[in-house]
Amino acid sequence: MRVGLALALGLGIALGAQRVATEPGGTRLGLSLVLGALFGFVLQRARFCFFCLWRDFLDTRDPRGMLGILTALAAGLVGYALVLGAWMPDPSGTRLPPDAHIGPVGPVLVLAGLAFGAGMAVSGSCISAHLYRLGEGSPTAPFALLGTMLGFGLGFATWNPLYLASVSAAPVLWLPRHLGYAGALAAGLAALAGLAWLLHRLGRVPADTAAAGAPLTAIFVARWPTWIGGLAVGAIATASYLRVAPLGVTAEIGGRTRQAAAQFGLLPERLEGLDTFRGCATAVRDALLTPNGLFVGGLVLAALAAALAAGQFRPAWPSGAQAARGVIGGLLLGWGAMTGLGCSVGTLLSGIMAGAVSGWVFGLAMFGGATATLLAGRRLRLLP
Repeated sequence: MRVGLALALGLGIALGAQRVATEPGGTRLGLSLVLGALFGFVLQRARFCFFCLWRDFLDTRDPRGMLGILTALAAGLVGYALVLGAWMPDPSGTRLPPDAHIGPVGPVLVLAGLAFGAGMAVSGSCISAHLYRLGEGSPTAPFALLGTMLGFGLGFATWNPLYLASVSAAPVLWLPRHLGYAGALAAGLAALAGLAWLLHRLGRVPADTAAAGAPLTAIFVARWPTWIGGLAVGAIATASYLRVAPLGVTAEIGGRTRQAAAQFGLLPERLEGLDTFRGCATAVRDALLTPNGLFVGGLVLAALAAALAAGQFRPAWPSGAQAARGVIGGLLLGWGAMTGLGCSVGTLLSGIMAGAVSGWVFGLAMFGGATATLLAGRRLRLLP
């Protein structure tokens, strides 16, 4: 029964992509749905959650999950370098590559990363993981995503003073402009190699006792090694940037929240400079179907199909504590993502892959905020 439902969902995604692709200008929409489905399938199969993999390292010193994230970044760095080099052979001018997530670097970005990391620790996942866990039946994910929307609303309310005080004067730093593509790629890969060496030295890789299974079982039932998921994420990120847009999961959430807030008169009259920055754009959505909306929809549906096929769809009734942690953590996630112009996927993954210093800064602040919040929450017996 569950396998049949999974197949039906997969077929529905394929037919839906084919249907929207036949509309005028629908090729980009159909491709967004397919790429989102691939992304959701990979996230679910590899348990590709930034917070969960970092928590594994903190709790058991198992570095494999974090090494998988570094693998994704390395694969994406190479892919982006090839794409950017073809599109903009000379990166030394004042122009930035089209749509790349390259944001301003300053105190506000650090604050956004800290808040986002704290939200991960409180809610138990990053936004992309809450989306794929929604497909697994997580009792916390719906509340975390609701909190994320509220957090975006709060971010819009606080944007103008932050922009005028700091963001407007913050530099936008793109490594290829200063180092060239080869130099930026070498520097990025060297940094990732150094982090991998440090994780390996500090970590303890457990003995692998898993027996090799049948190919279909290995793909659709057993959890994938995170490094395989990382390679897949890097490939999907490159394909997405080449054909649609950089990876990101918050543009639709932010755009719809901004639209609702505007309708209820809850937005400032003007959001100073917001729409001039690169990142997960939060412009008001006029169309019913958008590329990022279909990407997110495909992500959730494919994660549901993957969870059904693997027997990991386990819906549960939420407890009061789960609901509270979801909303509070989501509020921090949403504010951090709005203020940082993206989340762990948009600002960190897509930013670092594009050579943006903002991706590195956001990532360091994010993991710092997650660690401090997790340790403090456990000491106070507020977090598991």
